[in-house]
Amino acid sequence: MLKLHKLSQSIRRTLPAIAATSGLIFVSQSILAQDTDQTDKPNLEKIVVTGSRGAPRSLADSPVPVDVFTESDLVSVPFSDTNDILKTLVPSYSLTRQPISDGASFIRPASLRGMPTDKTLVLVNSKRRHRSALVQIGGSGTQGPDVATIPASALKAVEVLRDGAAAQYGSDAIAGVINFVLKDNDEGGSFSLNTGQFYEGDGEQITMTGNMGFALGDKGFFSLSGEYSDTKSTSRSVQYCTGNACLDPNNDNYLGGGRFDNTLSGYSDETYVAGLSTANLGGESVVQPWGQPNNSAVRLFFNSGYEISDSMKFYAFGNYSESEGDGSFYYRYPGNGTIENLRTEDGGLYSPLEKFPGGFTPRFFGDITDMSILSGLEGEFSNGMTYDFSGRFGSNEIQYTLKNTINPSMGPDSPTSFRPGDLINEELQFSADFVQIIDMGMENEVLFAFGLTYMEESYELVGNDVDSYAAGPYSLGDPWGFCDNDVATAAGLAVIANGSTLDCADSSDAVYTAVGVGSNGFPGYSPEYSGKYERDMAGIYIDVSTDVSDALFVQGALRYEDYSDFGSELVGKVAFKYSLTDDFNLRGSMGTGFRAPTPGQQGTTNVSTRLPNGFPVATGLFPAISPVGQALGAEALRPETSVNYSIGFTGNVDDLNITLDFYSIALEDRFYAVSTLAVSTDTTSGEAYNNFLALDAAGVDGANTIGGVNYFQNAFDTTTSGFDFVATYTMGDTLLTGSVNYNSTEIDTNIDVVSEYLNGEDQFDLENALPEWRGVLSAKHDFDMLTLLVRANVYGAYENATNSAGTNIQEYDASVLFDVEVNYQVSDSLSVSAGARNILDTYPDEDEGDMCCGAIYWSANIVDWQGGYYYARLNYSF
Repeated sequence: MLKLHKLSQSIRRTLPAIAATSGLIFVSQSILAQDTDQTDKPNLEKIVVTGSRGAPRSLADSPVPVDVFTESDLVSVPFSDTNDILKTLVPSYSLTRQPISDGASFIRPASLRGMPTDKTLVLVNSKRRHRSALVQIGGSGTQGPDVATIPASALKAVEVLRDGAAAQYGSDAIAGVINFVLKDNDEGGSFSLNTGQFYEGDGEQITMTGNMGFALGDKGFFSLSGEYSDTKSTSRSVQYCTGNACLDPNNDNYLGGGRFDNTLSGYSDETYVAGLSTANLGGESVVQPWGQPNNSAVRLFFNSGYEISDSMKFYAFGNYSESEGDGSFYYRYPGNGTIENLRTEDGGLYSPLEKFPGGFTPRFFGDITDMSILSGLEGEFSNGMTYDFSGRFGSNEIQYTLKNTINPSMGPDSPTSFRPGDLINEELQFSADFVQIIDMGMENEVLFAFGLTYMEESYELVGNDVDSYAAGPYSLGDPWGFCDNDVATAAGLAVIANGSTLDCADSSDAVYTAVGVGSNGFPGYSPEYSGKYERDMAGIYIDVSTDVSDALFVQGALRYEDYSDFGSELVGKVAFKYSLTDDFNLRGSMGTGFRAPTPGQQGTTNVSTRLPNGFPVATGLFPAISPVGQALGAEALRPETSVNYSIGFTGNVDDLNITLDFYSIALEDRFYAVSTLAVSTDTTSGEAYNNFLALDAAGVDGANTIGGVNYFQNAFDTTTSGFDFVATYTMGDTLLTGSVNYNSTEIDTNIDVVSEYLNGEDQFDLENALPEWRGVLSAKHDFDMLTLLVRANVYGAYENATNSAGTNIQEYDASVLFDVEVNYQVSDSLSVSAGARNILDTYPDEDEGDMCCGAIYWSANIVDWQGGYYYARLNYSF
């Protein structure tokens, strides 16, 4: 066995500090130690940060805030998606439902302490988790790991470090670190079946999960976990109705600007209404549903370890998952710029209504494949230094399909199904980590943790389908040369002679109509915007910690990273814990951070439908370094830097445990998508026309049909500040837990400078759209074989701007959503549960102007707007 008595004792004394600062021990890395009662079977002593029933949730002995959630905590949350579990347990972790947002419909963006996803580092067994292939196309433009690919059935615990830790872990750990600890059982297993649906009668879900442990001889283990889930869509919508097209017969504007007459080759209002039943796939009752998409997934995760010798252990873990989802885009009504009359080559009229008589709603499909493999060796050298050598590879790929739509510029030759392209993100990393305890003549020994790492990452956009990006003949007016200065040409006269209604003198004649390029809703990746973006990074760090006295613990860390595309940066951190008494501690930290924009954020391209003024507009997102971005005035991207401060205290009074931590995160050169810039071919539209000229000069196909454009920039500085309060109280068979987060973000940059990048709406929403107060209060009581859990999810008031100037403001009241679950332990192995999320069927305030097109609620609201959900669950362990 490893001779680590002295090391083990020292680690036990300084564990909470190292858990927050060293990638070696933050999760359940195995420290092998002698056992005075050792039998023939080797004893593996786990030095872990863990919890048990009645134990404090937030660690009191750590110099920085660390929450620990055990397997039983995770099981008690009535969600299968690990994202939703974290949202329920951690108040400062927020999550939005974005039903009409391209890939964000399937990979949801989250935030910790008000910071976007890419400011939080995600680890599995203390090793960095690879990013997803999705770059969010608006706002913070985040690209982070897809937490949903980690099935809850594979988890032994989750540890959440709520403090900047870039000096220990590197880029991304500005807001904190979330560490997923995998199960390591060598025998037994479990099975769970969960099913339910929303009160509205939709969103049916079934989830089956399982885990089995296998012994590898008497010196190792192999734990395999799997999950299958199938979730149906929801719709919290009314029939589409805007000033241009209203399909609600009870509204005075019924049909509105969508009304058309028999000049359209025999189509009339009657055939328009009759065709609405075919406007969607999937049997939706409204032409544009708002809600969660259909989604199904199969996920596998394994964790393994084997003791090679008394001083060396091999470990490996990895995953493979496949998921698919589909949802709707914005409804296209006749006359909306996509469904228009076109003059065909024979001089006749064509309308997309021949393919979709009632207009159409594009259906978007995403097939996501995620896989990873990591292995390593850990142990101890003869001088007592421990080591951990590891290598990992991770890949996430999204394959997009678009159905029930057209490439308008192809006219009657357009197909109705497309494969616009794939996104692929890959990472390869090698790391070496070491720990050495040195006696330096001080009162206590000093622990040195140090290491180095090398990582290669790439992001690739792959175009698959020429029709999805082709510029057909109808991308320009008069493609067949029928007219010349309002006069029919010879070709025009020929088709008139054959009975065409062509009238070159009529500026509204269909001959002059130009329509959009590419599969409508999500144009494909053309060769100009396909390609691979690559970079590499090398880093080195050192972490030193010791007990200066019985009362004072201090630690410090430095990290140097060098990026092939952004140069180098040195960041650091110091932290302390001072014991005022045996039960009360004072703690604090100060650190700097650094986050380089990812290859995906540098290279992603997208044309999608957005709502810059509450009205659907085709909007193009282009890389800042592309010819288009440069033509529009974009600057090359820069890294974000941060300074974090934290101060707090922890205390125990009998069975009451409390932690209170104040924090401030100053983020410079914040990465953000500039507000949508208008594009117009109207020569009198000023800057909008200049933007069109820039797109046209850069060679953008269909520039004349794009209504808006944007790009990512390091646009401004912000300061995010707040506090976290966590309390647990054990009262006999009752466990009470309360956690509250207050969080506020302010833009520090001069308003005139910020306004060059963000309009009034985006500025206001950045500071006000999230509730400043968020809390989770729960009570769990055991009645022998019966357990009752009641949880209150509290959201404070918040505001949202509903016009681009930021002058129209909607105020949202505070909300409280209650969850209730009853669990009955049938036997030692079998339990059944039943309960309801949001049992009182509470909804946030309805939207008053930010949304359109049939939406009832503000879709970006972090307060859930799906309503009540009831469920039943069976758990079996063996």
